[in-house]
Amino acid sequence: MPLLRGVVLPGLGAVTVLVAAGWAVRVIGGEDPREDRAVRALQGAFGHGQGEEPAPALDAAAPARTREPIDRVTAPLSWYSGVPQTIAAGATWCAVTWLLTRDRRSAVAPGVALAIETACFVASAAVVGRPRPQRVWRPEHPHATSSFPSGHTAAAFALHGTLADLLDRHHPGGGRLRGPLLRYGIPTAIAFSRIYRGQHHISDTVAGAVLGRWTAALVRRELLSTARTPASRRQVSRSSARKTKIATSLRK
Repeated sequence: MPLLRGVVLPGLGAVTVLVAAGWAVRVIGGEDPREDRAVRALQGAFGHGQGEEPAPALDAAAPARTREPIDRVTAPLSWYSGVPQTIAAGATWCAVTWLLTRDRRSAVAPGVALAIETACFVASAAVVGRPRPQRVWRPEHPHATSSFPSGHTAAAFALHGTLADLLDRHHPGGGRLRGPLLRYGIPTAIAFSRIYRGQHHISDTVAGAVLGRWTAALVRRELLSTARTPASRRQVSRSSARKTKIATSLRK
């Protein structure tokens, strides 16, 4: 069964690895791991309170000057990676891909990537149950799910990585700049925003990035490797035309 062998079993393996990694991180780091010190230091550098480790003293005007740009950049990135926005983006890109390629496998690829990533995230997060970072600045209320792995980061890498693969497949050579931006630039920026805004430990986003990249690779192998490109469709069309012409000449 191709679905069982190609998707279900690898997905179970991914969940097992994530659970093992999540438990190891919890045991080694505890409830307040050392990695959070870097997050608190970063937030303190931009004037945000850090609980038991207060931010360095700054004059009244300095926080507004130093923290406002990074807050303005990370806020929309964190919002864009939210669940409703990600679902809407996935559905939109499925429709756009169908209109541009008329290839069913390519059209469903963004949605399949998000579905696989979500299933692996929900299953592993339910078992790991890692608390969110403590004593950090957190402007938005966190989701009730486990902090490990970062679902927002995983979805960003899965969706944008799949979009980059679609670009490479249907427009070879046209994604030299857009491909890396989609595959690494945007998802990495989202991961940073989730860390900076106190939603995740650093290791959460690393695990999310690995899950997202693995999901994109799985979709590329199982769906896009057999999807027809414009060149292959033209070749099939020309071949069919030649066969029709030969059959017509033989009947004459």
